[in-house]
Amino acid sequence: MKIAELRDGLRRVNVEGQVVEISEPREVRSKFTGETFRVAEATINDDSGTIKLVLWNEQIGQLKLNDQVRIENGYTKSFRGEVQLNVGKYGKLTVL
Repeated sequence: MKIAELRDGLRRVNVEGQVVEISEPREVRSKFTGETFRVAEATINDDSGTIKLVLWNEQIGQLKLNDQVRIENGYTKSFRGEVQLNVGKYGKLTVL
């Protein structure tokens, strides 16, 4: 699948891209459990477009700028009006 084909609400997304930007990690607190998590966003692109990939906790350290990555069984979700790609607990993030 190409990044340009991604839209809000997709499941079982398989896509590859290159990391072109990574935000600084920030801490967020779960409104359900009160736990604190680290979250960051990596912008990935392919020849069709770009999308933000949401990274949680240990995923943050896995990626570096210019890495080629594959997301398997991910999903998309709209956050603040922008479609974002998520790996989720059933997905897989691989650095190629």
